[in-house]
Amino acid sequence: MSGTKIKIAIGADHAGFEYKELLKDFLQDYEVKDFGPYTADSVDYPDFAHPVASAVENGEFTYGILLCGSANGVAITANKHQGIRAGLCWEKEVASLVRLHNNANVLCIPARFVSVAEAKQITETFLTTTFEGGRHQNRVEKISC
Repeated sequence: MSGTKIKIAIGADHAGFEYKELLKDFLQDYEVKDFGPYTADSVDYPDFAHPVASAVENGEFTYGILLCGSANGVAITANKHQGIRAGLCWEKEVASLVRLHNNANVLCIPARFVSVAEAKQITETFLTTTFEGGRHQNRVEKISC
């Protein structure tokens, strides 16, 4: 992947811990901050999704990556933040569309439903796809309450 030192906040729960660790190595060309957890012990996903979402929302990081078993919990949690557009992606085509059409800034990966290779492809696609703007800009502007 091309490295422009984009800043990425990453977090998970216990189900996503292993993939988080593998993605950190994969993202060596980026500036990555790990928001936890730091072991595979059982944890509550909001304890990690909220800090990642806050870090992206306040502009400290360009993107967030969250992983849990289904990715639904982390996506729901992250999307409680007004400045966040978290997309649940299970294949690279979905990752492309959430960037192109929704200008997503947090990627949510379901670790129990994709392989490590797929998680890497999804991540690379998400990080290298640019928002299309145009007709989608007005729609994205209507998302926040």
